[in-house]
Order: sequence, then structure tokens, then C-alpha cells
Amino acid sequence: MPINQLDTSLLQLYHRGVAIHVEVLRTARRLCRERPGWTFTPEEVVRSLPHLNASSVRTHIVSRCCINAPKNHPHKWDYFRRVRRGVYEIVPAHRRDKEEAQARRVAEGPATYGSAPRRDIVHATISRGASAYVAECWEVAVVTQGRTLDEVVANIREALALHLEGEDLGALGLTRSPRLVVTYESPLENAPSTQTALG
Repeated sequence: MPINQLDTSLLQLYHRGVAIHVEVLRTARRLCRERPGWTFTPEEVVRSLPHLNASSVRTHIVSRCCINAPKNHPHKWDYFRRVRRGVYEIVPAHRRDKEEAQARRVAEGPATYGSAPRRDIVHATISRGASAYVAECWEVAVVTQGRTLDEVVANIREALALHLEGEDLGALGLTRSPRLVVTYESPLENAPSTQTALG
């Protein structure tokens, strides 16, 4: 797909060089400064970042950036603590702006896996956007789109192959021939509306 047909709002995160975890932290800080206390809900952050994939934002809050979540990802940041179901708190060390400069320096480069087994699967989630299907990889910074499901799957396979070409897959914690597992994310019809835990 030619670059001029891509929805650049989905890619601006990478063009500006700002990682999702930094945007999520900044947004959570802004939300907490607008009211008393340092707690927020994932849905509040998702609504404040409409240009980002909602699933990616939620994953960063509840897993990648949560200090009391299980370690499911090779990269974690200690920004938030789960207070109770659906409510998170910014930990004191990350409440001030001076920590943003430090967050920018956190590299999402190769992790040190030591003797950990290498993964043979790369995950991607496909969701329906306003005018196209959007695919986003979980383990690597690859995002693409397509007019049909077949097209977006072909595009994510090609983009992932190009992204990994020439990379040391072992340094990324991957086997020599990783497989792609794709999940389709769709909203439930007639699902009950959610309320924030803060009222």
C-alpha cells in the first residue's frame, strides 16, 4: 500500500519518536492534575488518546506500566499501581514532570533475555477503524492498515518481515522463524455502558 494512502494519525506516534508508554504517562498526569488525587481509570486515558489504538493504551496501563501486574512483557515501566479493579494510581516517583525526561531515555531496544526461552510467536491485533482495518503488533513497533481483512493481514506480514529483516532475532527474544498470530478485536453489540470507578 502506498504511504500516501496510510492513515498518518496512526503512525504519528512513531514519526515523532514518542513511545506509547510516554504518552500514556503524560495523559494520566494531566488527568490527575485536573482533579484531586492521583488515581484514574484506563477508559479515561483511552478517551483522551483517540489517535492511539485503545487496546494498546489499555495494555500499557494494566500490564506494561503497572508495577503490581504479572510480568508478561519483556519491557516494563513502573509508572502505575493497581489500586482496585479498574482504578490505577501514578506512583509518587512519576508524578512530577522532571521524570518525563527520564522516561524519554528509556529505550525499547533489545531486552536481555539471558537463559529465557525464545518466543516463536509474534502477536498482532486487528481492529476496524473508521475507514479501514488496522493491525498493530504487540512485541515490535509495527502498525499497518488495509481495506479488507485479507489485505491488512497481507500488509502486517509484509511490514513485519521488513521490520525484522537484518535484525538479530535472538536479541529480540525470537526464534529464527517466528510465526504470526493475529487476533481480531471487535466491540460487543448491545454491551452495557461502563462507568468510571471514580463516579
